[in-house]
Amino acid sequence: MNPLARTETPLLQGLRWTEPRHAADARVLTPHALAFVADLARRFREDRELLLAEREERQRRFDQGFRPGFLPGTAALRDGDWTVAPLPSVLLDRRVEITGPPDRKMLINALNSGAKVHMSDFEDSLAPTPQNLLDGQANLQDAVRGVLVHEEGGRRYTLNPETAVLMVRPRGLHLEEAHLLVDGEPVPASLFDAGLFLFHNAAELGRQGKGAYLYLPKLEHYREARWWNRVLEAAERELGLEAGSVKVTVLIETLPAAFQMDEILFELKTRAAGLNLGRWDYIFSFLKVHRADPAAILPDRGRVTMDQPFLRAYARRLVQVCHRRGCLALGGMSAFVPVKADTEATEKALAQVRADKLREVQDGCDGTWVAHPGLVPIAKLVFDEGLEGPNQLGFIPGLEVPAAALLEVPDGPRTRDTLFRNLRIGIRYLEAWLGGNGCVALYGLMEDAATAEISRMQLWQWVRHGAVVEDIGPLSRCAFHGFVLDALQQIHAEVGGQAFEDGRYLEAAELFEGLILAPLPDAFLTLSAYARLAGSAPAALPLQEIA
Repeated sequence: MNPLARTETPLLQGLRWTEPRHAADARVLTPHALAFVADLARRFREDRELLLAEREERQRRFDQGFRPGFLPGTAALRDGDWTVAPLPSVLLDRRVEITGPPDRKMLINALNSGAKVHMSDFEDSLAPTPQNLLDGQANLQDAVRGVLVHEEGGRRYTLNPETAVLMVRPRGLHLEEAHLLVDGEPVPASLFDAGLFLFHNAAELGRQGKGAYLYLPKLEHYREARWWNRVLEAAERELGLEAGSVKVTVLIETLPAAFQMDEILFELKTRAAGLNLGRWDYIFSFLKVHRADPAAILPDRGRVTMDQPFLRAYARRLVQVCHRRGCLALGGMSAFVPVKADTEATEKALAQVRADKLREVQDGCDGTWVAHPGLVPIAKLVFDEGLEGPNQLGFIPGLEVPAAALLEVPDGPRTRDTLFRNLRIGIRYLEAWLGGNGCVALYGLMEDAATAEISRMQLWQWVRHGAVVEDIGPLSRCAFHGFVLDALQQIHAEVGGQAFEDGRYLEAAELFEGLILAPLPDAFLTLSAYARLAGSAPAALPLQEIA
């Protein structure tokens, strides 16, 4: 039965929201919207649990020495001559995309930035407090309707007549929304985020001649793409949308998914708009897959750049698969943040950004990502010069990428500077995240959960295998706590005594150290951190009592 046709009292049966609600939240948590999300949860959460169990089993096999590879059972599909559905005209030119959380001011600035696309992010760059989530959904409603306004410091921010195309990234399959319970169980966060966005905005976007577009994160297997396709088919039916009208771009940000790009696109062939080089999560996934292998210890984080052979192979394969299947290949994130006070450092970093984007356009990418509006002009200039049309769909690299190339472990030094940089990044990022901020400028880069994960898993790997660090020697568990204390002293000097005392740095350090010294690392650092973010929720009340 269509939940939109039910009466109000049955709509809310079995639903509980565990946080106090503000008056402004009413337009997001409407009874019909909640019923829509609850219906998706009841239909699809069991299959989600099976997919997560498959991830755990897959990682156990990796720990035993197995490695990802091309699937023998889908060889015919990879060899087949098929393409995805034709792309909407508005998605044919995506030469620059800007990302960021759905904060009101940041959303306006991103949509006005001159980028072709803005990916509004409920995942890696948003700390999922209930208010952040609900405010973000309300902001998207206003953005879709062109009425988004923000006032700050005597200045009024409004949307330009022409703005970037809006896309939304819901949280990954591994996360739950602890504050909305359906039949006593938390709703999968993916369904909460995507469901609310589609319910409130998909029809309006259709009336405007646009579409509802999603970015799908952290897929590890084509069966996860199949799950998403079934979810979106159901959502389209319930909301009266044209089949296949919800278009998706998939981030290839796990090592297993790099071997299943064809299969993932095939599962989503009626709605696939492209694949994206999610480089930071991909490096994290590479570390995670190889976590038990002492022969696969990575060098300093700063040396694991896109010119490393395993990342070059990953980029070439993504372009090849996308263009062969008729969809766009999007380059990775430039996380640099311009610093006006340091002209020399800024110019040097901009040169690196330009070189990074030039490599992408020469590889055949159709567009790229940036995290800061100040990088839109340089990225756009590189792609304007490199593209002869709106994209490079006609360019298909001819050289096949062997499995071994995707698995090649880079070599290089492990240094004391990187040890402490990883510690400071992890602790400072977690401190900000616990305080409700999931996107933080640190040391000239925009750090989010993905980049913090690299710091966490790299340190776990170094400690687990006693990696030799220059000027330190083998990194031991016994010595590690002392390094954490030293990093805290450095952070104290960086932020100042009062800010340190007022913040949650000690809690963040304790959490980060525990994650690194754990016998087996958490699949994602946000799982443990979310328990602290959500742990203060009051006893659950029926929605009827608080509506």
